[in-house]
Amino acid sequence: MTLPETTTAAAAHASRETALRPHAEDAFAHELAALAAADDRPRPTRWRLSPWAVATYLLGGTLPDGTVITPKYVGPRRIVEVAVTTLATDRALLLLGVPGTAKTWVSEHLAAAVSGDSTLLVQGTAGTPEEAIRYGWNYARLLAHGPSRDALVPSPVMRAMASGMTARVEELTRIPADVQDTLITILSEKTLPIPELGEEVQAVGGFNLIATANDRDRGVNELSSALRRRFNTVVLPLPATPEAEVDIVARRVDQIGRSLDLPAVPEGVDEIRRVVTVFRELRDGVTTDGRTKLKSPSGTLSTAEAISVVTGGLALAAHFGDGVLRSADVAAGLLGAVIRDPAADRVIWQEYLETVVRERDGWKDFYRACREVSA
Repeated sequence: MTLPETTTAAAAHASRETALRPHAEDAFAHELAALAAADDRPRPTRWRLSPWAVATYLLGGTLPDGTVITPKYVGPRRIVEVAVTTLATDRALLLLGVPGTAKTWVSEHLAAAVSGDSTLLVQGTAGTPEEAIRYGWNYARLLAHGPSRDALVPSPVMRAMASGMTARVEELTRIPADVQDTLITILSEKTLPIPELGEEVQAVGGFNLIATANDRDRGVNELSSALRRRFNTVVLPLPATPEAEVDIVARRVDQIGRSLDLPAVPEGVDEIRRVVTVFRELRDGVTTDGRTKLKSPSGTLSTAEAISVVTGGLALAAHFGDGVLRSADVAAGLLGAVIRDPAADRVIWQEYLETVVRERDGWKDFYRACREVSA
């Protein structure tokens, strides 16, 4: 049975409205439309926005008609400008950084702003096959009729090449090296051979590729020099200041919280600042004032993990408290984020609590909450 077109469209719309985590092009459709209407600058082939408008979408700003574009990335402007400019050339873009530096987030929003579609995605894992990047086969049709276009199942990369859009490859260094290298011909020759059919797919104008990789994954499946040359690498740093990191955490928690009907963030900003301070001090191995050196635990203590801790705390406050984020709500999540190695990390955490948190003015309630869950 084939559903009527209007019914199918209505179902797709309802799905977008109720999605727990809408794609960037759906969640920020109003901003993208306002930017497109105000954008009078030259646009590369098949781009929805000009490079200037793409950068504005990521970094935020106010348009002449008063529309406020919310920042999607808080960091150096030049990093975003280089990333956007790379996509306007024939070079692919590699976003590199430690876990939690918003590589996936930036990748998604770049694809949404450039192509209007962030879903042409290959998720890299140790088991990612070559077919995920090139193409696969519908084996029922293949056995019945032999190799044909109807039997071919295009990968997200192949679809992006044919339509002149932006493809994404997440966690590139987790993909086996021989599978990684299937990208070499695609990125250098802009073509994807299909030897079974004696054909090829040539990329049309507008095609490009964004890949992400973690600094911590170096040596897992190191990129070959031939593949690395096909990318322009942009390193996304950790937030430069505590204020910037607090802002990032508050914004993302607020966005996530609205989709989960959680309390508003502003009432819990003091706890967000405490979580960020703890993460930064343990991550840097020194207190904010520079007076006390600390041992760093084995975890990354990234901004993404801080967002997770605060979101979990908001959920506790909403369902088992009075709706206001307090120290007791974030303490358990904080303990889980810090202590990854039960033996070594627990000693580091206890030492930090007793030598730093216990003596810090205004942190008595935070100290008690952490001690209670650590007991």
